[in-house]
Amino acid sequence: MAKIIPPSELIINPDGSVFHLHLTPSQLTDRIILVGDPARVDMVASFFDTIDYDVQSREFHTIGGTYRGKPIMCLSHGIGPDNIDIVINELDALANIDFNTREVRDNLRRLTMVRIGTSGALQPELKLGTPVIAQKSIGFDGVLNYYAGRNEVADLEFEHAFCEAVGWNPLWAKPYVVDADEELVNQIGGDDMVRGNTISAVGFYGPQGRELRLPLANPQLNRLIEEFRFNGRKVTNYEMESAPLQGLGKLMGHRAMTVCSIIANRMNSDANPNYKTAVRDLIATVLERI
Repeated sequence: MAKIIPPSELIINPDGSVFHLHLTPSQLTDRIILVGDPARVDMVASFFDTIDYDVQSREFHTIGGTYRGKPIMCLSHGIGPDNIDIVINELDALANIDFNTREVRDNLRRLTMVRIGTSGALQPELKLGTPVIAQKSIGFDGVLNYYAGRNEVADLEFEHAFCEAVGWNPLWAKPYVVDADEELVNQIGGDDMVRGNTISAVGFYGPQGRELRLPLANPQLNRLIEEFRFNGRKVTNYEMESAPLQGLGKLMGHRAMTVCSIIANRMNSDANPNYKTAVRDLIATVLERI
């Protein structure tokens, strides 16, 4: 018997669109570009051959159309891992739940999702403008810990070694480590991209070791992260969304990965606020390969 999703668990708007994204099942494409900034959706869509729709709801901005004759959409998720929980669940609902009967479909649809973002480097050799793929992503957010099957998609040895090495505070959410889809990484990645181990932080300031007026609970955390090695691999960079994207993607059977342009180096105290050219070049590269 098919699983039926109650109205309280999946809210469908009167126009037949999903609650937060305001997208209908007919608007969903198999290939999806994800970005944080709603304005960046327009940058991505400027490469499209045709535009079929433009939907705006809160921080969620979606433009769908075609690129080189193939259907594609770009969706903004805003800032933070909690937003990724909303976006991936609603995209999966559009793909795999019948909005008329509320039944989970027997034949599940697999989506390909590539997040293009910006990031801060945690290793001094990573230059500004370098594209870094989150081949492994380390979630400081705890989102994946709320879902059954979390351990089956996580690298438990990496998690344990990391927590031991940095003296993980038990008051914080337990980190989880998930790989990007290997096939997708090989498809998108080239010699022009670094394969990295990327942290998804739960905030921009204290959770990434930035100290303004408030002192940090562990001011040595970034130094310990920089020094950490697992099977010879370093933690390369900080951002805020790759781990829940890749973790939820794995649990749901989708292909998902993140690639970020380095706009700051936390070890060298360098930053480039004029980073849009590098991001635009990265968008063009991903669109050619997706």
